[in-house]
Amino acid sequence: MAGPRFIADPDDAVRAVVLEGLTILYHRPSGMTHLLAPPGPQILAALSGREGDADAVLARIAESFDLEAEDPAAAIAARLAELEAAGLVRRA
Repeated sequence: MAGPRFIADPDDAVRAVVLEGLTILYHRPSGMTHLLAPPGPQILAALSGREGDADAVLARIAESFDLEAEDPAAAIAARLAELEAAGLVRRA
């Protein structure tokens, strides 16, 4: 599934705290705080400072994170769209 390529800000642009399976993320560039469920934080980590499309993100997180979806690449693409709308990733 080729698609748009995204990139996230480097790790020092965010501050994250995990609380009961959710990640509270303060995004310094925007000054906004976000509440993320998996695989959102894992996607941001996979794109931190390096670009990739849904397939690249899936390959980066597949070893340490099990996606329970019929079409994992489509699920990642949907999460990327949500993260883009929230301003946490941008098109490269």
